[in-house]
This record gives sequence, structure tokens and C-alpha cells, in this order.
Amino acid sequence: MQRRSDIEVFYDLLRQLEFKTGGLRRLCDCHGRMTWSKRGVYFFFEPGEYRSGDPRLHRVVRVGTHALAPKSRTMLWNRISQYRGTTNPPGGNHRGSIFRLLVGEAIINSEQSLPVASWGKGSTAGRDIRDLERTHEVRVSQYLGDMTLLHLDVPDEAGRDSARAVIERNSIALLSSFREPAPDSPSPHWLGRHSGRERVRRSGLWNNNHVEEAHDPDFLNVLEDLVRRMADT
Repeated sequence: MQRRSDIEVFYDLLRQLEFKTGGLRRLCDCHGRMTWSKRGVYFFFEPGEYRSGDPRLHRVVRVGTHALAPKSRTMLWNRISQYRGTTNPPGGNHRGSIFRLLVGEAIINSEQSLPVASWGKGSTAGRDIRDLERTHEVRVSQYLGDMTLLHLDVPDEAGRDSARAVIERNSIALLSSFREPAPDSPSPHWLGRHSGRERVRRSGLWNNNHVEEAHDPDFLNVLEDLVRRMADT
């Protein structure tokens, strides 16, 4: 009962965040000229993935942040733009984005006619391999581009104990079905069911870390305070 109650509080806070930020942003429409938090946490929603009992409300399918390593200077938009991929030429770099890697892998597994033998192999790749992967990178960009997101301003310093890390870790743990079924389960046709990663399949999230952990309910107080501080758009 505690977890179900905490999930309701979590989604109520996201509704407040959506109101304050002017609504969800579709990833394919995002660009660097938009107003983005310098540092923050993001929450992704996926078409066709709804909260149990209410087909009007989408469930969160990925939570993440950036720049947790000490002295890291990566900005929030830098991370979001990696997920969106490039526009000229169309494509992307799944070796620089675990989100893109996971989605691309699941697409390959769901459509055996789309083999990409080099997908996810190595931390770098030469131009010839990247050219062979480009068509699939475009598929990934198209799939991710239909997702929508919210972002929360969390102007703290980089670090594993930062507020961003606390919110990311506990949000994932709260929503994950890895340890026990969550109230909002993935739909039967969710692409993540084709993932080669057990943590993705069992959690119902496009996350590979923190899905097996238990959440600390106190993180909701941190989330509430940060949502309250967000300036209305």
C-alpha cells in the first residue's frame, strides 16, 4: 500500500511539473533554442504505454539525469540531444547513449529481418561500420522521436549524492517491476519486452540501473520541493 500511495504522489507531482513547464515536449520537436535547465532530471513517456486503469494517462518509461561524475560539465540538453539523434544527416550514435542502444537492440530483436551485427559492439566504430548502421540509427531516432518528456530543474553540483542522483535512483526504483509487479505494468505490445536485457524486460522501464533497488519514500519530499521551485512557463 505504501508503494502504491507513493506512486500516486509521484505522478501528481509530475502533473504539477507539466503545468509549470507548459506541457510535455515531443522529442523530435526538441532543439537547443528551447529553454532547458542547465542541470536536471528527465522523465520520458511512450505512445501506447498508459497507467493501469486510465488510458488517458501515460506511464513513465525512462528516468534519467546527466553529469553525475565529479567535475562533469555535460548540460541537460546535451543528453537530450543524444537521444534525439542528428537531423542533418539523419542518424545518431547509440555508442554514446544507452537509451538509443537499448531501443535499437529491442527493435532488432522484434524484427528478425533487421539484423545489425555490429549494434552495441565496442565503444567506438569506424566510418564504414557507422555507415552500415545509419539506417538503423534513423529507425531508433524515429521511435524515440515520438516519445514525450518532462524535465525538472535541479541546479546542484555533479556528484553521486546529488539531488539529481537521489531523484533518478529512487524514481526508477519506485516505478520498476523488477523486484515485484508495479501497479502500472507495461502493455503486452511494449517494445521493451523484446530487450536483450533482463532488467529492462522485468522492470518495464528503459533503464538498466537501479531497477532492482527499493525506493526511499523521503525522496518525494525532495521532488516536491524542486517542483515547487520551478518557475511557471
